Amino acid sequence: MSRENLRKMENFIALALCTLAAMFGLFWLIFILGDVLRHGISALNISLFVNDPVPPGIEGGGLRNAFVGHLLITSCATLIGVPIGVLGGTFLAEYARGRKIARAISVLSDIMVSIPSIVVGAFIYAVIVKPFGHFSGWAGAVALAIIMIPVVLRTTEDMLSLVPLTLREAAFALGAPYYKVIIQIVYRGAAAGILTGILLSIGRVVGETAPLLFTSFNNSFFSVNMNGPVSSLTVTVFQYAMGPYDTWHAQAWAASLMITIFILLLTILGRLILKWRYSKR
Repeated sequence: MSRENLRKMENFIALALCTLAAMFGLFWLIFILGDVLRHGISALNISLFVNDPVPPGIEGGGLRNAFVGHLLITSCATLIGVPIGVLGGTFLAEYARGRKIARAISVLSDIMVSIPSIVVGAFIYAVIVKPFGHFSGWAGAVALAIIMIPVVLRTTEDMLSLVPLTLREAAFALGAPYYKVIIQIVYRGAAAGILTGILLSIGRVVGETAPLLFTSFNNSFFSVNMNGPVSSLTVTVFQYAMGPYDTWHAQAWAASLMITIFILLLTILGRLILKWRYSKR
């Protein structure tokens, strides 16, 4: 066999293996999404969004408390984590560029992204929940914010690093101070990428369950008091899925479908923002 034919055969085998691996992963993705869609749509109704849970074993009720509680916790986590992540990424890309501390923080951020979320939940339980003596929505928001920070930080650092140095130098030549250069020039150039990272970080924490089990716990009643236990969709799905009632199972499927749709919409929105920004250029 000639060398050229051998290379063609090796290329064909490698391409076939890669295709099979991709199809295998795609099959399970479609299978999971199809299963959630099939069970979730049949359980969707207006009462799921406007009614609170009923006592166990009774038909009806909804998950209004979980939807509102999850929105509260995620919103507070975003307000905490996004500014810290953006400012941290700005420090690494602008003020600590090329220094050892920047490389160290970047490595720590990569490690934090890979840490299991349950570890973050246990940490917040030890430093917030246990000292205060009770679960709270604020503890859940802080746990989710800690998960968001490294994602936003790394995205911000990467996007700011892509802005050409010549733009900064031109602004400096006109006498602009550094903070105005960052706000009015660098942030504008990297806005689409930073916003995409923020959306992806939100999608990362929306589906988290383990940190909320240790922090905000859950609440069977409607409550917007962040100083006490607050209900969340993910924890409710976890509890309902293990319950013995068919109504609970149906509502868990419906809640899972809504979480999946929300994450899907966030991902599509991030892709559209990037496509709009760079196709415009």
